Amino acid sequence: MRILLIEDEGPIAEVIALGLEQAGYTVETADDGRRGLEMAQEGIYALIVLDLMLPGMDGWTICKTLREERNATPILMLTARDAVQDRVRGLEMGADDYLPKPFDFSELIARVQALLRRDRMHKARTIRIADLEIDTRLRRVTRAGVEITLTPREYALLEALAGHEGQVLTRDLILEQVWQDEESLSNTVDVYVGLLRRKLHSGHADKLIHTVHGVGYTLRAPRPEDTP
Repeated sequence: MRILLIEDEGPIAEVIALGLEQAGYTVETADDGRRGLEMAQEGIYALIVLDLMLPGMDGWTICKTLREERNATPILMLTARDAVQDRVRGLEMGADDYLPKPFDFSELIARVQALLRRDRMHKARTIRIADLEIDTRLRRVTRAGVEITLTPREYALLEALAGHEGQVLTRDLILEQVWQDEESLSNTVDVYVGLLRRKLHSGHADKLIHTVHGVGYTLRAPRPEDTP
């Protein structure tokens, strides 16, 4: 599992990253708020560990921006501030948990594991986007009540796009995170997106999968500007 750590204090970031890696996680770090937001928007992470006081952009703004973009990645906020109003503000912005500094590292690991368990339970559900429904337990897909039969790879691609509704996934990211396939070429993604589009869009005026030219693909509910 990949975890994004956004923390500007180098020694603290190194200790946290090392501890998380020893616990079996892959960690990517950012020491600036704006860079951290970009990484969160562009990548697929199981969890974001987010410091509150950051250069460039504070943790509250990062959290609020991600939630407004419907990025549901669990967020654990870290901060030296322990005032009740700070904790409340962080939770109101969309943080899932809050851990004040200094903290015992074993507590950090426990909270990370708890958030990941909670997220897995939350994702074991039906994803609904417009008239598209994905039962992630049964791996069953319907649109407007009509079942759509997908291959395992088509389903994996669909769940990744739908699970990050509105986010743009690059071809390289899909290859790395969805299929974990180092041998496939980026045009393989284009082929499977084409196959998936035909199955999802056939007989429907509203298109759900959109190409962001030069970047990748996104799946989202129809918008007024999509209408010719």
